[in-house]
Amino acid sequence: MLEAAIFYGLIAVIIFTAIPYGTVDPWSQAVFECAVFFIGLLWLGHALMTGSWRVRNLQLVLPMIALVGLAILQSLRWSQIDLAGVRVFRSISADPFETRAFALRLAALILAFVLFVRFTTSHRRLSLLVHALIGLAIVCALFGLARQALQHGDGFLLTRLKPGVGYAQFINKDHFSYLMEMAFGLTVSVAFMPGNLERIPLYLSGVIIMWAALVLSSSRGGLLAMTIQVVLAAFLFLTSRKKARGAAEFLQGKRRFRSALANVLVTVVLVMIMIAGVAWLGGDQLATAVETASIEMGGADTSELHEAARRRDIWRASWRMFLQHPIAGAGLAGYWAEVPAFHEGSGVSTPQQAHNDYLEMLASGGLIGATILIWFVVALIQQTRRNIQSSKGFQHAVSVGAIVGVAGVAVHSVVDFGLHVGVNALVLMALLALLSPKPFKELGIEN
Repeated sequence: MLEAAIFYGLIAVIIFTAIPYGTVDPWSQAVFECAVFFIGLLWLGHALMTGSWRVRNLQLVLPMIALVGLAILQSLRWSQIDLAGVRVFRSISADPFETRAFALRLAALILAFVLFVRFTTSHRRLSLLVHALIGLAIVCALFGLARQALQHGDGFLLTRLKPGVGYAQFINKDHFSYLMEMAFGLTVSVAFMPGNLERIPLYLSGVIIMWAALVLSSSRGGLLAMTIQVVLAAFLFLTSRKKARGAAEFLQGKRRFRSALANVLVTVVLVMIMIAGVAWLGGDQLATAVETASIEMGGADTSELHEAARRRDIWRASWRMFLQHPIAGAGLAGYWAEVPAFHEGSGVSTPQQAHNDYLEMLASGGLIGATILIWFVVALIQQTRRNIQSSKGFQHAVSVGAIVGVAGVAVHSVVDFGLHVGVNALVLMALLALLSPKPFKELGIEN
């Protein structure tokens, strides 16, 4: 019962973090952290009763723990001076308090990842976790569509939701698209899993809902990421089917050709439907968004209109910030406090994030943070490769879907910062846990 309470408690935490604007406020972040640490205490009690502490496949935890260590190091007080009778402490971070808060949030996410790996111990629980993520994304997409159609004033179930601002329960429309991208990969992969033909229409209806909501949200980064996801999903799907056919060794050449042709046709039809949906649902909005993107990325001098708020200007300031703090950065989560010194603008609009998580890691964590990020990426690639080679059936389909979801996040993070939102970071931890090989038979648990 305690083991089940831990697993279902994790599912409940995912659902809760999605409700209060995706968990961006200090109070909701505190509730999330307390909930995860409480579940961690339940794990402690479970381990004491069963005598089992072992958790397999935690290669991804080490770089994340190293990042927590870097944040703690940045927040330490190294010296102090007196300015006009006021004692001022010096540290690596421009905002030691926020850096410590970042370390605490990341520690909670790491614990959530470990708990997902430890207690997703059967195919039934694996299926429940996957469908909980898919269901959450569909419900959020439906809420976004309802809000867009019915909202005419401030507040729509949540008081801070304003017409034309954000999408679904998210204050920022790009944060909403992160959730759609991560669920999209899982939905498509499970839909086209061999032996699941009767459920394809059900899953594809969910894909259509998520795609329609993403298009109507006018998130340029989201559309770019999901377009790349479609191509990657088609490639992985065709490759995995080809390997399966090679392993079976009973299909004849004619049947192989027909099967490959059917796969290609399904992929082409899916891509055409999505392109048509983009043109039909959001043609004018997307045309305007693309034009705005060209202004943000281009070299034209429009500072009088944008107060140096274009991504191009923010990225330049972030790079200067890195050059000033090349070794240990200016502090994880302390970006907002340091960047004004390098941002060439009127001050009307000062960036709070770099709108590029990789560049922000470089500016906030320096070369040490960049090295930890590379370490994490290498460990993720190695673990993903082992999982793909060892998994079969539903577990293999889930792994492919998790790869597609993580790839979408990686692409979108080049131009946005959606992982700063609690629910997106937690869902990413769940996807990373799904990529951890799970030898159910070795655990003595029924498939």
